[in-house]
Amino acid sequence: MTLQQLRKDFITVAASCLATLLVLSGHPDVSLAAFSDPDGGYDVAVIEHLRIHVPSQGRKAWLDAERGSWEPWLASQDGFISRDLLWDPETEEGTLLIRWSSREAWKAIPVHEVEAVQERFEQLARQSTGYQKGNPFPLVFEGELLPP
Repeated sequence: MTLQQLRKDFITVAASCLATLLVLSGHPDVSLAAFSDPDGGYDVAVIEHLRIHVPSQGRKAWLDAERGSWEPWLASQDGFISRDLLWDPETEEGTLLIRWSSREAWKAIPVHEVEAVQERFEQLARQSTGYQKGNPFPLVFEGELLPP
């Protein structure tokens, strides 16, 4: 075994251990993300990139609404790989990076299913924030990214 192969194996094991520790920590801000090996082993074809307005006082409500709606639904979708939820306190924006195995799998999801999950998300968000109507966390940006 070469030194380069040993390094690669070490990085893969270290990343897996780190991911396991983060998930087992149960910290509410940790999302399970795919860790790619140095050779690009997770074949991400496209990353859905969303930004939403999340005020500081609504951060927990946003994360709870995500866990109660999008998280379980995405896990059941063909082509879904992983998702990261990030929050910027300066802009008070949440960034969602959703990895898909192909653009076709992502775009094949029926619009009515996405709308139903979005309605569930908004319902949970309103319950937590006290909003009477509308979306407490409106979309600021929607796009897609391609891996290098």
